[in-house]
Amino acid sequence: MAFPEFFQLVPSITLRDKLADTLGAATDGVIEYHYSDAVKLAGHSCPTVAGAWLMASRALAALYPDSLPLRGDIRVELRGTQDAGTVGVVGAVLSLITGAASDGGFKGLGGQHVRRDLLKFGVDIAAEARFSRLDSGASVLVDYHPEAVPPSPDLPSLMARVVGGVADAAERATFGQLWQERVRRILLQESEAPTLVLRAT
Repeated sequence: MAFPEFFQLVPSITLRDKLADTLGAATDGVIEYHYSDAVKLAGHSCPTVAGAWLMASRALAALYPDSLPLRGDIRVELRGTQDAGTVGVVGAVLSLITGAASDGGFKGLGGQHVRRDLLKFGVDIAAEARFSRLDSGASVLVDYHPEAVPPSPDLPSLMARVVGGVADAAERATFGQLWQERVRRILLQESEAPTLVLRAT
């Protein structure tokens, strides 16, 4: 499986999952996620998937400054409804990383490790997403602004040709390269830009 090389340069996210520890799925429950895992889940790499990755990374670092985040012990709330725009994709990526699930999630084991109903959509919050620790109640609000990293000016016209089915092989290749170049800039070059991911407690 060949992914763009820059995927490997994106900082991974490591968490501890008590359920994985209990069931012997990972040593000490420690699980490391890579950007490529989010891409595999979504089936593509785009500014939305990249943004969900960055929001999770920023929020978890803020909530767990001195320890590994506890996967499955985090509530994730999204302002948008699940069927609005790309909110469902964001929710899926955040669920992968945090373990938070909607009403179809894991019911628990002996009353513990419940993942169901930890992912909520359409919540009245003053940001795109809110992450909360279940143990302490500490929370962080996060907003993502992909417009802070605009695409190549050549992208819209190429997209029209690709979507319209009239692009030749060279145009399709160029489109893909320009698309992923924007994702690369979001995840690596501009990931710390103050206007890209905004955080408020």
